[in-house]
Formats: sequence, structure tokens, C-alpha cells
Amino acid sequence: MFSRVATAIGRRLAHFLERERPGYTAFSVIPLDRLEAALRPGDVLLVEGNSRISSAIKYLTHSTWSHSAFYAGGDDPAAVLIEADLENGVQAVSLARHAHLNTRICRPVGLADADCRKVIAHMRRSIGRSYDLRNVFDLMRYLLPNPPVPQRWRRRMLELGSGDPTRAICSTLIAEAFQSVRYPILPELAEGASRKMREEVLRIRHHSLFTPRDFDLSPYFRIVKPTIEEGFDYRGLLWEDHKGTSPAASPSPPPSGQKAGKRLQNSRKTGPHGLSG
Repeated sequence: MFSRVATAIGRRLAHFLERERPGYTAFSVIPLDRLEAALRPGDVLLVEGNSRISSAIKYLTHSTWSHSAFYAGGDDPAAVLIEADLENGVQAVSLARHAHLNTRICRPVGLADADCRKVIAHMRRSIGRSYDLRNVFDLMRYLLPNPPVPQRWRRRMLELGSGDPTRAICSTLIAEAFQSVRYPILPELAEGASRKMREEVLRIRHHSLFTPRDFDLSPYFRIVKPTIEEGFDYRGLLWEDHKGTSPAASPSPPPSGQKAGKRLQNSRKTGPHGLSG
């Protein structure tokens, strides 16, 4: 009886926390077609969420990124991303789900073809996993968008409780997939780092408590910006004070964005290592 009541309350809390907050402003949203053309199977897509739980995660992790999704590719545009959230667990979704939010592409550098396929398979096998929402106290920590805790304790707040809702909102699932082929995410601390810093990183690795920011800061993931990848030339921009006029003639024609876009579209289908989504 208690278990059923706790689960019911947990579901209501999860639904409330995943609800979008009003007043969100996306400063640099990449158009969906450009984002799709730039992505390759194996990429990690970081998202600046605008839900209630996103505000707490961004505050606790000192980062603008509150969510991460894995780009698996494939022929079904409605299921190219694999992600986890509190309310729905692990599911395959469309790229359009995050089209209105700020995003960042993180690409694993040098990942072998065979290992990339293993990572994708690991993520696909995880689809359907759900999360135990009976621990209401695990969820209540996210009700305050800015928890009144000292800065040095904020990230550790993600470890409180059973850890099941923590795995739902953090990047543990993606981290586990890359770790299954021994691909690194967090950097090794240089010699001479303080003992406290070394224990912090080792502890986070031991508990598989990875956050979206870890992929952004990782020296093993390359940041991919679609606008630059498709062949950006600042001389072709039309500024507001020149509205209605043609851009100034350039001494040399800008790179062909159309040809670059086709190359990116082909690479998206085959993947970074010659994989077919």
C-alpha cells in the first residue's frame, strides 16, 4: 500500500518537474535541418532545458547544460535520439523534440568503428528501462530551482538518496555506454593536483555520476558547431543597418555551403566511422 502511494506521488512530482517553465529565451537555436545535417551516430547532444528540474540541475552543476541525449541515427526520424528522463524513463525520440532549445554537439574523437557500433547497441538495449519513483525525497531536492547550499556541496546534492532519479536526469546512461568500450569522458588530473580534487573526480567516476557538462569539458569530445561546419563566411552576412541591400562584394566567393551541406548529409547517414546509422 505504501509503495503504491509513494509511486503515485513520485509520478506526480516527476510530471511537475519535467513541465516547461515560462519565460525561456533561446539565444542561439540551430535550425533543425542544419542540426540534423551536422549530427553523426555516436554524437552526444547537450541541451539547455527549460523545465523546472533543468533549472535545479544547471544550478547544481554550474553549467548551462541540463540534459544530454545520444544520437543513434537510423531510418526512423522519430527515433534518432536516445535519452532518459524522470517521467518516461529511457526512450527513443525525434530530434525535433529539442528544436526550440539551445544545443551543443559533442563528438567522441577517434572512436573505432566497432566500438561505436557497440556503444549504439548498448544505448538501444537500454530503451524501455524505467526508474523507481518511490523515493519521493530523491525528487523533492529538485523542487527548489536554486537550493540554498554552499557552492562546494551543490554537485554532491545529486548523490543524495537512492540515486535512481539521479540516473534519470544525469548522463549516466550515456557514460556507461562509452565506458563499456573503455572510452574516456572525464580527464585524468595532472600530477600535483590536490588530494581533495583527486578524490572528487575518482568518486564521481566510481558512482557513474556524470553530468552533461562533463561531455562539454572533456578533452576527448570535440565540439561541433553546424554553422561553421557547413562553410561559414562572415562576408556573406546581411546586417540590419544594410537591410534591403546586397552584401558587399567579396574579393573571393564564399565557400559553397550547399556542397558542404551535402557532404555533411552523407556523413550523417554513414556515421563518423563509415557506419550506417
